[in-house]
Amino acid sequence: MALLVLLASFSLWAAFGISRFSSISSPGAFPMVCAAAMVITAILSLGGSLRKSGPEETGQSGLRRFVTHVMPIRLVLFSAALVGYMLLLETVGFLAASYVYLLVSMRILGSRQLGKNALISLVVLAGVFLVFRTAFSVVLPAGTLLGPYTPELLK
Repeated sequence: MALLVLLASFSLWAAFGISRFSSISSPGAFPMVCAAAMVITAILSLGGSLRKSGPEETGQSGLRRFVTHVMPIRLVLFSAALVGYMLLLETVGFLAASYVYLLVSMRILGSRQLGKNALISLVVLAGVFLVFRTAFSVVLPAGTLLGPYTPELLK
């Protein structure tokens, strides 16, 4: 909870840096309100955690309880996949990075059917691409590595 208070406080400081709260309609006003709400709720949660009695004895070490309750391996793997996706997005482009991310995340979340996952990922990605490309006219990154070899239709 203390770490959450620190992260929320950093978010508030970063939001303040956007426009220094020059007016209620400034670009940083909404992020500051959201970050302030995060700080307040994090402080309230920290206070509640401090008032609670210690955990009942389970025979597990503190690190083991932390790993099983706060940072289960599935969460760690999913977070690593998300970071990998962000890193690959600019290099290999939206389509390739998103397809790999969808496949990997389905596997992490427990699906063992590779063929079905591949098809679902393809259909979902095609739908997202069509909506963003045609309905919203958003140019999705083609990637520096694969972009020169990507057909114009998919850029």
